[in-house]
Amino acid sequence: MAPSFLVNDQLALFRSMLRIRLVEEAIATRYAEQEMRCPVHLSIGQEAVATGVCLALRPQDQIVSTHRSHAHYLAKGGDLNAMLAEIYGKETGCCGGRGGSMHLFDAAAGILASLPIVGSAIGIATGAALAFQQEGSDCVAVTFPGDASVEEGIFHESLNFAALMSLPVVYVIENNLYACFTGLEQRQPHRPLGDLALAHGLTAVTADGNDVEAIHAAAKDAIAKARDGGGPSVLVFNTYRWREHCGPNYDNNVGYRSEEEFQQWKARCPVESLQKKLMAEGQLSDQDLAAMTAEIEAEVTAAFQAAKAAPFPLAASAEERVYA
Repeated sequence: MAPSFLVNDQLALFRSMLRIRLVEEAIATRYAEQEMRCPVHLSIGQEAVATGVCLALRPQDQIVSTHRSHAHYLAKGGDLNAMLAEIYGKETGCCGGRGGSMHLFDAAAGILASLPIVGSAIGIATGAALAFQQEGSDCVAVTFPGDASVEEGIFHESLNFAALMSLPVVYVIENNLYACFTGLEQRQPHRPLGDLALAHGLTAVTADGNDVEAIHAAAKDAIAKARDGGGPSVLVFNTYRWREHCGPNYDNNVGYRSEEEFQQWKARCPVESLQKKLMAEGQLSDQDLAAMTAEIEAEVTAAFQAAKAAPFPLAASAEERVYA
């Protein structure tokens, strides 16, 4: 069941994050079966950003995701069956099994594309916002550049153009501190990432990327501003990925980050943090959590079964769905 876009309460935020976590943990567990042959970039630990932003959007608003696309796709209401079938390379996948994990889209849910080239989604989202403006639509475009994407020229070109044209676009910088294996402090001078927005005349808001309620509040304000003709914004959310940059495993032994750092961030798990708050406030009981978890796990199991049972694309169709 896709998350409701009409109910922006704590339980909806929690369910969305829990669903993303359970889907991605299932992917990580099953990846060793060697049936998912595309790379996977997991967002375990980062669920709050996708959830907080996407549940502030309407279905007709559009997002453009990156190589780390699962969480954005699911939070925006993408079809789980089509997503898993795509990862398995099956004909029933959202790209007919031709794109894999890094090429997810769902037009009905407003997921314009997921693009693996670092920074490439930024220009596409800016173009989507320009199209909305030219059509006289009140829709908003959102994209999720990582901290490494702000080092690409397209980031600065897009922000400059969006500010000049007052486009309805929100740039969500999902700062997980690392570009593959290289830390932020090794790549950029010591200054807030939000200052990059100020240089282009955009407003910037920074919030805790593991606090889904703070993210949701900031996203609602930025999206409302864009929808009302107030122009673009940049949101900076500092968070942390638990697993390796690409793949299902943990990689703290590689040496680019420490186990101590990982444990400090893990203790701030966005899913567990909201779960504890909801239980303390009496909005979620152990029975509620068990029922919600069982419902999601059943959905996930059925989606995996459908993906594994689906046919591969026919060789004769190799030239279909190919664009140049």
